[in-house]
Amino acid sequence: MNVDPGRPNQLILPLLAGRTVTLRSFRSDDAPMIQEASEDDLIPTITSVPTDNSEEAALAFIERQHERLHTRTGYSFAIADENDVAVGQIGLWLEHENHGRASVGYWIRPSARNRGYAADAIVAVVDWARTLQQLHRLELYVEPWNEGSWRAAERAGFEREGLLRSWRQVGGVHRDMFVYSLITK
Repeated sequence: MNVDPGRPNQLILPLLAGRTVTLRSFRSDDAPMIQEASEDDLIPTITSVPTDNSEEAALAFIERQHERLHTRTGYSFAIADENDVAVGQIGLWLEHENHGRASVGYWIRPSARNRGYAADAIVAVVDWARTLQQLHRLELYVEPWNEGSWRAAERAGFEREGLLRSWRQVGGVHRDMFVYSLITK
């Protein structure tokens, strides 16, 4: 864990650089990106992005991302393009950290898709996760139909391990998910 030496119970969200993206803390000026994502057919269904596209709801989402550090549930990064404009979100989630595992989840706003941002962000998170001593395995889950997402995972070095049948409830329906992994040590 990245811990603030002056406050041992405080995690620090690092600034991570990819080839074309920067992973950074969410800021209030990222609200329009959250608002766009809230109008996507899928993102609010499988993430904590609100279905309400108001600025107030977007700012509340941003605050929840900051709280993830304080509750030690994980690291939530805004994915920013070369102009420091937020194009998505990626997280390293620590629910199974005590078993040496973490999961990676990500999404890209509809207007910024198909530019390689997801794969670049995944690589940046993986490179950083390799420095975290407690982790030896990263996992991610993708619906089989979401080819763009699983191709991004594969470009970032994840290997498909199999199909988990009826693994996750999405929009009130149990869905199959591909499970991917990457061994960090």
